[in-house]
Amino acid sequence: MAGTEGMAEPVTGLDALRRAIAENGERPEGPARNAHAERLLAEAERLDIPLAVIEALGHQITVYNYSSEKDRMFVPFARLLRMWDERPEDFDDYETHTLHWVFKWVSAGMLGQPHIPLASVEKWLGEMEHRYRLAGHSERAVRAAEFSVAEHTGDLARAERAFGAWLAADRDRMADCHACELNAQGGWRAERGDDAGALELWGPVLEGAYACAHEPHATLASSLVPLLRLGRAEEARAHHLRGLRLVRPMESMRGAYADHVEFCALTGNEARGLELLAERPAYFADTGHPRSRMDFHAVVALLAERLVALGLAARPVPGPAGREWTAGELAAHARAEALELAARFDARNGTGAVGDRVRARMAREPFTGRLPLGVRAVPAGPAPLLVAPGAPVTGTDLPALLAEARRRSGTLRPDAMAAWAAVARAAEETGAALDARTRAELAEYEAMESGPNGAPLFTTAAGLFAESGDPGEALAARARGAYVRALNGEIPDALTETAVLYDQVLTLYADGRTGVRQTASVAMSRARSLMRRLNDGHVTEEYLAEAGHAVREVLALVEGRAGDDVRLAARSAESRAMLADLTEMGGDPDRARGLLRRACDEFVAAGLPWFVVEYEARLAAMSHALGEEADAETALRSALEHGGPYVEPVGRAQLHLQLAELTGNRGAVEDGVEHALEAAHWADVAGESGTIGAWARHLLGGCLLRLGRYAEAAETLESALPELTVKTHGVGGIVQTLWWLGDCLAELGEHRAAAERRLEAAGRARLWPDQRDHATLAHLAAESLGHAGLPEDADRAYARAGGLWRALGNPHFLARSLRARAWLALQLPAGVSGGRALMAEAASACEDALPAATAEERTALREELATTHRQHGDLLTRAAARTESRKTAKALLTAALDRLEASATVHASLGAPALHDHASAQLAAASVEFTLSRPAEARARARAVLTAYESHDPADPRARAHREEAERLLADTD
Repeated sequence: MAGTEGMAEPVTGLDALRRAIAENGERPEGPARNAHAERLLAEAERLDIPLAVIEALGHQITVYNYSSEKDRMFVPFARLLRMWDERPEDFDDYETHTLHWVFKWVSAGMLGQPHIPLASVEKWLGEMEHRYRLAGHSERAVRAAEFSVAEHTGDLARAERAFGAWLAADRDRMADCHACELNAQGGWRAERGDDAGALELWGPVLEGAYACAHEPHATLASSLVPLLRLGRAEEARAHHLRGLRLVRPMESMRGAYADHVEFCALTGNEARGLELLAERPAYFADTGHPRSRMDFHAVVALLAERLVALGLAARPVPGPAGREWTAGELAAHARAEALELAARFDARNGTGAVGDRVRARMAREPFTGRLPLGVRAVPAGPAPLLVAPGAPVTGTDLPALLAEARRRSGTLRPDAMAAWAAVARAAEETGAALDARTRAELAEYEAMESGPNGAPLFTTAAGLFAESGDPGEALAARARGAYVRALNGEIPDALTETAVLYDQVLTLYADGRTGVRQTASVAMSRARSLMRRLNDGHVTEEYLAEAGHAVREVLALVEGRAGDDVRLAARSAESRAMLADLTEMGGDPDRARGLLRRACDEFVAAGLPWFVVEYEARLAAMSHALGEEADAETALRSALEHGGPYVEPVGRAQLHLQLAELTGNRGAVEDGVEHALEAAHWADVAGESGTIGAWARHLLGGCLLRLGRYAEAAETLESALPELTVKTHGVGGIVQTLWWLGDCLAELGEHRAAAERRLEAAGRARLWPDQRDHATLAHLAAESLGHAGLPEDADRAYARAGGLWRALGNPHFLARSLRARAWLALQLPAGVSGGRALMAEAASACEDALPAATAEERTALREELATTHRQHGDLLTRAAARTESRKTAKALLTAALDRLEASATVHASLGAPALHDHASAQLAAASVEFTLSRPAEARARARAVLTAYESHDPADPRARAHREEAERLLADTD
């Protein structure tokens, strides 16, 4: 039939049309749904039933309003209104209500179209007021619409009057829902500078007390900037993650989506903002609602201009289709688009209010340089400067620069390298002649910058030190070069060379031709090389003893001689840390921890806290291995504190990741969230998103799930999944992430998606030796499939789970899977008889396990058996209510009574702990007795329940509910 493409059934009558309209209403917002509504209108017109056309027009108006084609709803509404004026008797009560309801949509829609004159908007507002008055409706919705006009045009006095009248008018059926009203009222508070008052008004919506198709979506978006202005960044982050998930599938909510892009621009999350633009390319082009188009382009300009300010004007960015865009080009384009639309609104309104708001929005400054979100995003700008700068290291004043570099090197400052780089630049720019010692120092700087390739440069430095008349420093440089070769795997050669150099420097030191610092430097390079041999896997008693002797020689050399020389103090502390390593290798980890703590204390006492980061991380690992989790946590926190700005991003990520695991494991889940957020952020900065970052997001999602923050957890876990790999994170980690994500989606009511994740996890766990996780995931997937309205798939999944539970010897979950299948049978061809058979099988599973069970296990099995009998009775009762045959219904109720009596009997055998369950079974049986016209038996059961509760706590809510039900039964059977 023409015009029925994509329809489930031909539209042959009003009922079929209504089913088709309901089906289309469930489709995602957008042009496809709108086109389907247009076809339905054509089908309705063929029926020659006025009400059919009225309902199809109402549906068309609805889908247009909830889409990017809002401008198309005016024509069908005009037609609908004309039909009302000509033949109101064609409208039933529901369509009469709907006609008046959509007046509000049309008023708001006109306000968002700058080509519609303001006089027409005002005329329409008057028409709405007139018709509402004739229909007997409150003026609340009219005053709300008037407020919207006044607020939009900047008439603050009128807006305040209308706002007051709106709140004063009675709520009736024409008023917007509580959630939508509170959103608008809070928005006005925020507009007038009262962010705290706005958030107080929004509270019931944000907390879930009020909701509708577009709430709390819109309120979560509206709350972002007010929360940031109040310094409540963590709440804003949560609202962003939660709200974006709601807004994403709603094509009509471009304005709310823009709020989320703006949030990213204002919190250092420019990269995520670009990802949001890439997700919705149509938002650049959709013209059906100019007001939200203007808002969208305003925040695009804000975001792009942030990138320009970060020095990224040439960066490629998503933009309108048809060409490539850079950040600078998009910034100029979006600003021009937003201002052009604002100018059209202001010209229509005769004020400058809209343009002022748009310009103020585009001029907003970031509230913070970074607000970690936890979700994956490649940083848009340069990595943050982590090493706090010391004295200025610019210019060409070579003596001053050289003095600063030597000061920083002499005090072992982390920023010494930057100072030597400034010296090298100044020397090159000025062409100054440098003496041999300065050239030696620059060669050492270059060698250290070269990492594993630095050995030849250390040799060059040694020659220059010798030329400058410092043989001890020359030997120290050669020893450093030898240690570099040890790090590169040339351990035997390095050991030979450092031994020779050590003998030479001791001779120099004995002759007074070098100092303790140079001698200690050579001795330390020798000790480090010996430790490298051990760390390379060559651990023997001989090598341990040799390394220990070398380390103690360093200690003997420097102890008591450090004075104000931090370099000697550092040698002492490092030697102590080496002794800790040797002690741990020797099998005494507890003593090793003590030595390592002392080493850390020495570094801190010497004013070198940044040196302890590595050692405190190792101390944490030792403590963790010994089960001393509190000590491990303390060490990690100290590492972050002592490292301050000097910890590199990857190290910072690792420290936070370990803290996230420790704090989460001990139940400090909020702390776990914060550390996982930081770990994910710094991993992304370090370019380790796919390794450390993915695992941090895994942990973060788990913590958020434990806190009941399901939407945030789902966003985070979905972000982690693409980067989790078996090689890096293990199949167990991937299964756990999928499991957690399935739990989140189930809590959010996204049951089909939950089933997909749970089935994927079950598939990955199917080959594990221990099949309990496989069985549990299969069972959970079946639950989700059932909730998703897929009974056939759910039945298959429960059957799979049941087979696994049977193989595992778990009668409890076997019975539960069978009971679930029994209930599903009522929706499947198996029907009541299939359900009864499955319930009987569930009871047998419990009974068969009783003989071999322990006393404790028998109690649990009898509870499971009683529950099975009870559900069997309930299933039969429900089946009886659905049958049209009185004979069949009586037979089913009689069978149900038998099962309920069996449940009560088993519960009674369990004694006082099962009192409430026994009473519930008795009351259910009494209700069936009453339905079977056995009032005496029903009264007897009700009195038995009251007797059972005579000595029970009257405040117990379950007891009170059962007493009330028993008393109602007695009253009904009198």
